[in-house]
Amino acid sequence: MIYENISQYIEYLTIERGLSTNTIFAYERDLKEFSDFLFSENIIENKDIKRQHISLFIKYLREKKLTPSTIFRKLASIKGYFLYLTTSGKINENPALAIDMPKLRRKLPVILTYNEVEKLLKTKMSTIDKAIFELLYSSGLRVSELTNLKLNDIDYTLQILKCMGKGSKERIVPVNKKAIKAIKTYLKEREFIIKKFKLSTKRLFILDTGKVINRQYVYNFIHNIGINIVNKNISPHTIRHSFATHLLENGADLRVVQELLGHCDISTTQLYTHISTKHLKDVYFSINNK
Repeated sequence: MIYENISQYIEYLTIERGLSTNTIFAYERDLKEFSDFLFSENIIENKDIKRQHISLFIKYLREKKLTPSTIFRKLASIKGYFLYLTTSGKINENPALAIDMPKLRRKLPVILTYNEVEKLLKTKMSTIDKAIFELLYSSGLRVSELTNLKLNDIDYTLQILKCMGKGSKERIVPVNKKAIKAIKTYLKEREFIIKKFKLSTKRLFILDTGKVINRQYVYNFIHNIGINIVNKNISPHTIRHSFATHLLENGADLRVVQELLGHCDISTTQLYTHISTKHLKDVYFSINNK
């Protein structure tokens, strides 16, 4: 049965591959939609799924007016599923093998300029918000990596921190002096909150309500200062994009940036070289067209 094999595949992704909860949820949702579609076509066994059934599903997704990137992701989920079925010997032939992935136009992400970062850094913030922003820009962390930081994850002497990235992969990244200073200032406030609420948590960032910060708090904080201070719609990932782009613009090696960001594939990191090139062109033409 298709549903049973999907459950086994999700278990494989969770235990053997160690993928993040959000990634697992996306795979599960995509494959459930695919299996529901197959059921409507009277297909209930994996061995009965043919290439044309996948093509019909893609057509069905397009008729729903889904974005190309969403269709791309769903097809990637399906391809991963059939690869698992063939390598584990559950089916003999892979019907998704001949299905081409649609080509996507990669949009260059929004980044902050140096002046905008400086403007944001000079903005009056609470001690926790200051520490969060400084750390995001100093180390290029994902928001989930930041919210999961624990007290002993930062070595203040060596100015490094360890974080758990995608796929439960640990990496070490540097932390600059400004971020260290902001965190140490916040730690005094954290100590007061710990005593006030009699908390035992080891999480680094705790709100004055006694609650550990979550992704939504960081998203809201970054979005609000972006709109109010530099009139830009930004997110924590914008800070990460800016971190990587500014490093490359200042001569950092692409492989080093790849390691700092925790990218498995260097092609993901290469996107930032395009941003840097675009930035250089914009500066060049703004000067030479005056």
